[in-house]
Amino acid sequence: MTELKTWVRDNSTLVYFLIAQALAIGAAGASVLAYMVKLETRVSIMETRGAAYTVERLAKIDDKITILQQQTEANTQRLERIIDVMTKKLNINPG
Repeated sequence: MTELKTWVRDNSTLVYFLIAQALAIGAAGASVLAYMVKLETRVSIMETRGAAYTVERLAKIDDKITILQQQTEANTQRLERIIDVMTKKLNINPG
């Protein structure tokens, strides 16, 4: 036992370096593990939401498109009315 204590005392720099290296490797392992858990959580959330979430988003997009189409049709009718009124006042026959 005394030989071990003597060796550690004589090679303390090496012992400290090895301990620090082990701690660094442990920290890197913990970091990788945390990243893997975070990634797995994201995958699990996407699997849970899955198709229902995508369908809901697409339904919202479809609703917005429908509203825009209705607005476009209304604007087209307004423009045609304005053109009709203006051409009647100017006695111009479009076409």
